[in-house]
Amino acid sequence: MSGHDYLQTLVFLCALLLLTPIVGAYLVRFLWTDMNRQGRAGRLAEWFVLRIVGVGAAGEMTWQQYTLSLVWFNLFGLALLFVIQLFQAHLPLNPTRVPNVAWPLAFNTAVSFVTNTNWQSYAGETTMSHLTQMLGLAVQNFVSAATGMAVFLALVRGLVRRSATTIGNFWSDLVRCTFFVLMPLCLVFAIFLVSQGVPQSFDGSVQASTLEGAHQTIPLGPVASQIAIKQLGTNGGGFFNANSAHPFENPTPLSNFFEMLAILLIPAATVHAYGRMTRARRHAAVVFGVMFFLLIAGLTVSLWSETSTHASLAGTPWLEGKETRFGVVGSVLWSVSTTAASNGSVNAMHSSLTPLSGLVALFNMMIGEVVFGGVGAGMYGMLMFILLTVFLAGLMVGRTPEFLGKRIEAAEIRWVLVAVLAPSAAILAGAAVACVTPAGLSGPTNPGPHGLSEILYAFASAAGNNGSAFASLNANTVFYNLALGIAMLIGRYAVIVPALAIAGSLVRKKPTPASSGTFPTDTMTFGVMLAGIVVIVGFLTFLPALTLGPIVEHFLMALGRTF
Repeated sequence: MSGHDYLQTLVFLCALLLLTPIVGAYLVRFLWTDMNRQGRAGRLAEWFVLRIVGVGAAGEMTWQQYTLSLVWFNLFGLALLFVIQLFQAHLPLNPTRVPNVAWPLAFNTAVSFVTNTNWQSYAGETTMSHLTQMLGLAVQNFVSAATGMAVFLALVRGLVRRSATTIGNFWSDLVRCTFFVLMPLCLVFAIFLVSQGVPQSFDGSVQASTLEGAHQTIPLGPVASQIAIKQLGTNGGGFFNANSAHPFENPTPLSNFFEMLAILLIPAATVHAYGRMTRARRHAAVVFGVMFFLLIAGLTVSLWSETSTHASLAGTPWLEGKETRFGVVGSVLWSVSTTAASNGSVNAMHSSLTPLSGLVALFNMMIGEVVFGGVGAGMYGMLMFILLTVFLAGLMVGRTPEFLGKRIEAAEIRWVLVAVLAPSAAILAGAAVACVTPAGLSGPTNPGPHGLSEILYAFASAAGNNGSAFASLNANTVFYNLALGIAMLIGRYAVIVPALAIAGSLVRKKPTPASSGTFPTDTMTFGVMLAGIVVIVGFLTFLPALTLGPIVEHFLMALGRTF
């Protein structure tokens, strides 16, 4: 690594640390305070939306009502996006006259964007009309991210409220997250992207002549608005097939830096906001430290592997599949960030990563993407591990475990186990079926352990609601469109429903005063235990599969063999 590479990495991490408390304070102001502090326009916007859905701003919900509202809203969005794709050829804003989308791909895409996954088995510029991109995909980018933030808010209310029965109002949370957080930040970011050269128009395409005299068709469209929310909302779905490796999505080193920073910005700020909302800032600082440590650990392994010499390449740099405008380090920073944060966007092809670097990306997704994770989703996913850690610590000292003054009992732990194990089961079961069926085996384009890594990566990305791909798996088949769609649904709602059920259980409990037997959650000891639980659960669950994939490939590559 050169001095420039070290500087780039250091500046990126320092910028993240600097902006985290600023954006965190912004989240607290607009998501946790009374609406009277948000101005007349804010109150009017919330009132208008709540009148449409027929509820009042003060209409608090039980966890069952909150869950039903969330599920019905998501089902409506899924159905609407599915229908738009099926009939897009007959709808306006289709200047390039793209045809209707086949139903298996339409189902996969609708599920993908509603679950905040943004897995793409298609090339956006040749498959989706401008109307589908804006009314379908971009809208879901906003509301799916807002849904994750709403679940986080509901779970925090379950932790801080005493002897209550309700956890908030889903519609109010959805409006606040969309209109007061995501839209203002995306507006500013989209303007910045346009200044860097990202297109934002309703034109279909333009014809250009190359230096050799050949003619080239260059697609255009409302790109900047889509890229802004794909990064800030940890969505990841690109306007173009090459995603952020495309010069129209990511034209300059400056755009690359800020797009990469935007991936982690809101998830990291959510941890800071969590500390202020629960009035447990030291505990939140420990949680942030654990996430940051896991991020640094993964980044260190990836950078070491990608910048080392390998016998299979005779000592030459590992450049295949990398975007040469940003270099190896720029690609590695992005790959670690996007898989840690449930974002899924790419500026290099992950299939071209070294086996160990690919292993880091895989493991980030397999542990539930709790290394900051998705918008809202990363924090409520980490809270599942926090509750599990507190429970195990309670068993060690022979006391009923307590967390933020609430007793953690069998009911909560059962839901925690569902949230932790269901996505893992979807990954392993889906990959197993793909490995023993002709339809599944038709997808990989590489043999040996790399082919297994392609299948594992696809199901880890789907069940982890990440959306990135190895970019070497032929996933636009009926089998993969349906199987990955099911994995996305399990990965999303098998965590959301337990999180809301835990919120409903905790909110009814009376506070328990801390005693000498209470295990403190704001110490280094707790941080070490939390990090250990996350890593151990991940390795115990996935080590056999990872051994047959990227780990074997790493040792074979050291002997000069590639796949």
